[in-house]
Amino acid sequence: MNSTGPMKSAGALLAMAILSACGGALRQAQGDIGVAPSTAGVNSAYRYVGKTLFVNDRPVTAARLSPMPRYATFVPDHHAKKQYEYVFNNYGTYASIFNYPKSTQQIGSIYGDGGQGCTNVLYGYGKKIMWNVGGQNAITEYKVPSTPIKTLSVSFSFPSSCAMNTSGDLAVGILYNSGTGGGDVVIFKKGSGSGNAYSTPLVEEYFNGYDNQGNLFADGWNSGYTFQLVELPHGSTTFKKITTSNTVQFPGSVQWDGTYLDVFDQIANAEYQYTVSGTTATLKNTIQLQGSSDCAQTWIVKGLLYCGDAGNNNGEVFKYPAGGSPIATFTGNFDFPLGVTAAQK
Repeated sequence: MNSTGPMKSAGALLAMAILSACGGALRQAQGDIGVAPSTAGVNSAYRYVGKTLFVNDRPVTAARLSPMPRYATFVPDHHAKKQYEYVFNNYGTYASIFNYPKSTQQIGSIYGDGGQGCTNVLYGYGKKIMWNVGGQNAITEYKVPSTPIKTLSVSFSFPSSCAMNTSGDLAVGILYNSGTGGGDVVIFKKGSGSGNAYSTPLVEEYFNGYDNQGNLFADGWNSGYTFQLVELPHGSTTFKKITTSNTVQFPGSVQWDGTYLDVFDQIANAEYQYTVSGTTATLKNTIQLQGSSDCAQTWIVKGLLYCGDAGNNNGEVFKYPAGGSPIATFTGNFDFPLGVTAAQK
């Protein structure tokens, strides 16, 4: 793993503070879509605890720290569009909204968001809603493109991920929990209520996703801090370990692609397609992404893969399952992207 070390120089600290302040002022001035802006953002207060990156004392699911944020001015577009892509930036900052393939330019923001997102489909464009796991313990459902519907909460310190099955159940993974560790998954029946927590063999849960049979898969670190894939079979209350036939270096997105269970490796920049039988995931294909630095979350739609790139500090579009170089790069405001999803109005 490309570790960046515990602290930057004093000069870098000052430069980042200036950029962060300028970025905050710009976001305050824009006020285009969503709730009140947050002044939170990436600065040089970062460290690694084992293999887990902490930014501003908050664990994140990215493998690497991005370069300093780049801010670009844009003109918000309030006109309704059918199709939207969301790049979720650092926790508590904002989600950047796009309407690719019509344009690669940012058309709006949802302030206060960040982290990861998911929708009510296994893959493809979500139907009229999307979810964001973007705060200390807040999970928010939005009507596309940016109207908040409701907020759920968990009793754990740092939720990290989300996924929905075809019945509308919402699974939220816990990256870290102060004092007791992480790794749990909280499932909200029909996306409502207080949720039921399930223990997993993971000490830190990074990503999760359902397959078309209602089985829930999640990945993260086990107690030995090596990669582990786990499964909660449909109808079961107990997670089991799944052994992959290849080595995954760093946990990445877990998503059903219509045929295979996909697991992304943030270090290898590769999407692994598996078939799962019993406790074994057998690698069938490897999709290599070129030009990406760290897809902290990927989202698959028909023919495309979206990447929230924490390393390049942007959002990228790849052909799927071809992979290769990006066919498009989103332009706009980014502040350490951690997630990406897509939905239709």
